[in-house]
Amino acid sequence: MTPLRQAMIRAMRVRGFSPRTHESYLAAVTELARYYRRSPAELGVKDLCRYFEHLAIERELAPATCRLALNSIRFLYLDVLERPSFDVPIPVPKRPQRIPELLSRAEVARILSACEFPKHHMMLTLCYACGLRLSELVALRVSDVDGEHAWLRIEQGKGAKDRLVPLSPTLLQRLREYWRAFRPKHWLFPGRAAGTALGPTSVQKAYTKAKAQAGITKIGGIHALRHAYATHQLEAGLPVHRLQRLLGHRTLQSTLRYVHWVPDYREGSGAHDLIAQLEPRHE
Repeated sequence: MTPLRQAMIRAMRVRGFSPRTHESYLAAVTELARYYRRSPAELGVKDLCRYFEHLAIERELAPATCRLALNSIRFLYLDVLERPSFDVPIPVPKRPQRIPELLSRAEVARILSACEFPKHHMMLTLCYACGLRLSELVALRVSDVDGEHAWLRIEQGKGAKDRLVPLSPTLLQRLREYWRAFRPKHWLFPGRAAGTALGPTSVQKAYTKAKAQAGITKIGGIHALRHAYATHQLEAGLPVHRLQRLLGHRTLQSTLRYVHWVPDYREGSGAHDLIAQLEPRHE
């Protein structure tokens, strides 16, 4: 391991970056070094501009991929190598503002009903009912479920922030039934190997299979359940600032995009028991 790589890992650990961020940032810097066949410490701003032209024009990478590479490389030069002279605008393709193919309540109900295994049904139900990210779902422990106060504790979600999400009576009852059936000890959704949590890939596959069996052809992975949670809560009148806290967004701007996806939004008291609203559709 090179000293530069060690320094970058140390800087990310100090800032509490997630393992996934470690992996993404290191991979982006490795690609930069491989392209020029020399250490990034020897490169200049013009080299970086040419590199991003290569990513966007020659490799035709998606805007999100280019932006991830930019964030990774900026972190290297500004926070690891401490070179403020590199803090200059570097053009990358703009991220297209598209409205995803949002799931309706009926479609969510069909997906949940299509789950073959009770464990998968509980995972997807919880993901939708609490608006969880995939990384947050697989990291849940049994102790994160506070049945007495009806809260779900999301520890160190995106941005290294803890938050509490309310558990509706219907969802809490489902969680209790799941616990009685499977008796998980540490991880709420344990993997096959003893003492491990279920991997993200397994959850994605369970969602993809259930969606296909439900006949849902809309584009998108399991993150669509989080989008559905946000839009369905807004349709019920949940105030945007409360939705921001429940989703774990750092800024309100990130949450406001959902308002644009709900044209007839009117603020009210809101409703948390989304699962109870799905039940009639199972009849």
